Amino acid sequence: MSDATEASKGLIYSIDDVPPTGETVFLGLQHFLTMVGATVVIPFVVQSALGFDDMQLGLVIATMFFCSGISTLLQSTLGNRLPIIQGGTFSLLPPLFAVVGFAALTDKGLADAGVTADEFWRHRMLAVQGAIILGSAVEIVIGYTGLVGRLRKYIGPITIAPTIALIGLALFGVGAPWAGQDWWMGGLTILLVIVFSQYLRNAHMFFTMFPILAVITIMWLAAWFGNHMGHYHAGDPGFMNLAVVDNAPWFRIPYPLQWGMPTFGLAAFIGMLAGFVASIVESIGDYYACARLSGAPIPDEKTINKGIGMEGVGSFIAGLFGTGNGTTSYSENIGAIALTRVGARRVVQAAAIILLLLGVFGKFSAVVASIPKPIVGGMFCALFGMIASVGLSNLQFVDLNSARNLFIIGFSFFMGLSLPTYFNATPLVIEGSFSMAGSEVLYQSLADIVNAIGKSGMSVGAILAFVLDNTVPGTDEERGLVAWLQADSPDETAISTPAKRREH
Repeated sequence: MSDATEASKGLIYSIDDVPPTGETVFLGLQHFLTMVGATVVIPFVVQSALGFDDMQLGLVIATMFFCSGISTLLQSTLGNRLPIIQGGTFSLLPPLFAVVGFAALTDKGLADAGVTADEFWRHRMLAVQGAIILGSAVEIVIGYTGLVGRLRKYIGPITIAPTIALIGLALFGVGAPWAGQDWWMGGLTILLVIVFSQYLRNAHMFFTMFPILAVITIMWLAAWFGNHMGHYHAGDPGFMNLAVVDNAPWFRIPYPLQWGMPTFGLAAFIGMLAGFVASIVESIGDYYACARLSGAPIPDEKTINKGIGMEGVGSFIAGLFGTGNGTTSYSENIGAIALTRVGARRVVQAAAIILLLLGVFGKFSAVVASIPKPIVGGMFCALFGMIASVGLSNLQFVDLNSARNLFIIGFSFFMGLSLPTYFNATPLVIEGSFSMAGSEVLYQSLADIVNAIGKSGMSVGAILAFVLDNTVPGTDEERGLVAWLQADSPDETAISTPAKRREH
């Protein structure tokens, strides 16, 4: 019996099945509801850094839905053809803040030139778009040339653990500080997330799949009621700006270069690469898990290469449209396949169409954008903590009694937290000792590259862990590579997704 046939046992619909139209639409909507919580978090995180208002936030959210729909259709039809949702990734957030930092250096010059405050967010967004477009081009090459299959053996759990964990740890500054602007609202959000996702997760499938969505809905209604009763006023942290919904268009189709022409910089590109590498490694484990749960054959090297290549195409599209992010595979939707026992490709394609439709429905995105910041901060406390713990979970494969491993892990974590603090306070400045044409530009470019890497804790941790793990002597068993490969083996009854789980 083939692997695919064995895996399809117990499935209501396997990968090539076509459920009835009504069921397909409902199941596709369920996939959308599963990923919407993690997707809308990303624009909220970058809003302050990029400097756009709530109206522009709604437009960015709509663009993310639209691009996610396109990328999911491409992946499920022309890419690895697995029933796997594509959407924004947290891996690109730390390098994004570094890119925004470089763009902010020219803000004063723009102000002196008479550029209005409304244009600053475009200036920063275009710098981010350029870095994502260049990074996605590298991902496309890595995928379609087959390079990803050859590089994978050098990236083990010791590299993955600090890389992923530092994504969550780097974002601690937007958790409690935002929730604490109104602890009644932010604290209740945190409490409900804990109750729904932990205490009630076995009470009903709804709490297993949609705890974040349920909390968002309850807290949005509570905030609306507080506004309606006059408890919150304009300027209060808990105030809900419903004018955003009133002013939003009913329909608006996102389009390429809608914010302007992207700007490209070498330092921004280098800084963004670490995020793409993390996203690539994360997605490989998702392919194995998705194939096993949907009744598809175990992914071979060709399938993995096509999947990563298409994720690069999706990130290129996201960069071109201006989502402020790229695309990656969503592991929470793989969890939905396990819960519903429906692995049909057609269902995920229906979810993609729903994403496209909601991406052009401006009022829907505006409602999401109106969520008060204390509620968002409360959600961050749970979600980003989960990202950090998922990174740490990779250490289950590693010999933690090994002094070698403990040094590499601890050093990578510490420097990933400490070095960005240094670079933010003391950016590197390189001055040439001799004069030649273009030397100042060269020195500044080198300094910018070092600063971009140094300000991203994820980049620092990933580079140090990768270099040390592959150069310091150690056995494959000690490094966790044997257990790591067994976890992705076709003989396993349950395939682990070692890196990027964003389950709530």
